[in-house]
Amino acid sequence: FWCSESVFLQVKGVLQVESGYCNGHVENPRYEDVCSGVSGHNEVILVQFDSSEVRLDEILEIMFLIHDPTSLNRQGNDVGPQYRSGIYCTTAQQLTEVTEFIEKSRSLFSQKIVTEVAPIDNYHKAEEYHQNFFAKNPHQGYCMAVAAPKVEKFRKTFSRLAKVA
Repeated sequence: FWCSESVFLQVKGVLQVESGYCNGHVENPRYEDVCSGVSGHNEVILVQFDSSEVRLDEILEIMFLIHDPTSLNRQGNDVGPQYRSGIYCTTAQQLTEVTEFIEKSRSLFSQKIVTEVAPIDNYHKAEEYHQNFFAKNPHQGYCMAVAAPKVEKFRKTFSRLAKVA
């Protein structure tokens, strides 16, 4: 979630981004529970946004730019069910819009989109040290090698949606 959080904090109209875990079966999971893969949770970010400034389809376009929706239980070198591609919705309207967006996007990918689309369930905020991780740890190896390039890719591709630095 560190990479996605670092990008979405740069998006105009995004009011808050929170790292967390959802759609698993363990109550109050810790990072270690999620990393083990046994909790069933996915590492996620909860994005609150002002739809008068950025539309849901734009949020989804950004996600598909920085996140591989065709990769099953994996993002980059991170492997396991906690890294599955997923979009978890807070309303039925969002669920419909996300499903329609994915259907329209299928032709843009050479491989099948495997993104899980479901209502958000059993959400828990991640530990405080995960919040705003990139800003707190810009020189950490993962941040320099993975998060920073994704932020740059977003800023180049979606400059119209980027907050002024």
